[in-house]
Amino acid sequence: MQIPGGLDAAVFLRDYWQKKPLLVRQAFPDLVSPVSPDELGGLACESAVESRIVIENDHGRPWQLENGPFEPERFENLPPTHWTLLIQGLDHWVPELSPLLDRFRFVPNWRLDDIMASYAPEGGSVGPHYDQYDVFLIQAQGRREWQFGGECNEDSPRVEGTPLRILKEWEGEETRVLEPGDMLYLPPGIGHHGVALDDCITLSVGFRAPSHDDILTGFSDFLCNQPGAERLLRDPELQLQDNPGLISDASVDGVARIVEEALGQRDLLALWLGQYTTAPKSNDIVAAPEDPIDAGQLVEALEAGEVLRWNEGSRFAYRPVGDQVALFVDGERFMLGGDAQAIAPVLCSGSEPNQVELRRLAEDPALAGLLVTLFNHGSLYIDWS
Repeated sequence: MQIPGGLDAAVFLRDYWQKKPLLVRQAFPDLVSPVSPDELGGLACESAVESRIVIENDHGRPWQLENGPFEPERFENLPPTHWTLLIQGLDHWVPELSPLLDRFRFVPNWRLDDIMASYAPEGGSVGPHYDQYDVFLIQAQGRREWQFGGECNEDSPRVEGTPLRILKEWEGEETRVLEPGDMLYLPPGIGHHGVALDDCITLSVGFRAPSHDDILTGFSDFLCNQPGAERLLRDPELQLQDNPGLISDASVDGVARIVEEALGQRDLLALWLGQYTTAPKSNDIVAAPEDPIDAGQLVEALEAGEVLRWNEGSRFAYRPVGDQVALFVDGERFMLGGDAQAIAPVLCSGSEPNQVELRRLAEDPALAGLLVTLFNHGSLYIDWS
């Protein structure tokens, strides 16, 4: 497997992933932006779309942030230069981006997040900053100059008077100009600053990185809902103490055993991780279709050559658990046994699964029923085009 541009994916993960930046010239040769600036402006006016505008100098106030949705008139009143429009989750609203996102499946599905679009006229920027997650920056239109390099963290000086975390007195170690088709990978914590040299659109492929707090609290909540979690502490070997106020080593050891036994249940951890990491960002992303179908209609569509594919906002993953396979789709878990397990890797391989395999597997009424459930939930749809 290769990353966009031809570098062996195993080499990239070994030498660059979360280690150092990588510039890839013409990673996407002949790339034409799938959206125009006007289309991005239209999306920013939709209430279901997460959008932001960053203005470098708003009447003397540095790096001001506005959150959408916006009225169309807002774009008529923006300054001619030095501002940026950001659209999050663009791959959900522009299905044509799915093949591009599939080029990054050398990273597990549960880590891949979404594509953000950044439009800026000349001079537009979101300021020097660093991200806490990995990002691939793909130039889709125009040119953008990037300065990048140097480790940053919570102690790095910030510009005051702005809601954004803009680095103060920061200087990059390298400067490169990206043209359409070029790609820049940046690991977490690397400072960077991109400035539009003309009207430009940059696509950012981002990755999910749950915080330690998210993991610990999320898994703890999951454990508390498992059978047996309501059991009470028992200490039949309780010893007489000289002072009843002392919390003894034996008491601490007894509680520690409960915690250690709970955290040691790796299968439960895997089940929580699958559900947590595939859950949609919001309830608006995955919606049931207006016209649900039944198994007969689904099989007929597959046999007619229609393409069954992921909802652009859906996430699929799977995990062997004992003699079963857990299939995770949009925060839901389906436990598969026997021959049914074969459908999990097929469904999870990419946004347009192998249709020949799906047709074969759908001959099993139970698996056809699973596909219908996913379709009627909104996680799959038929590409009638």
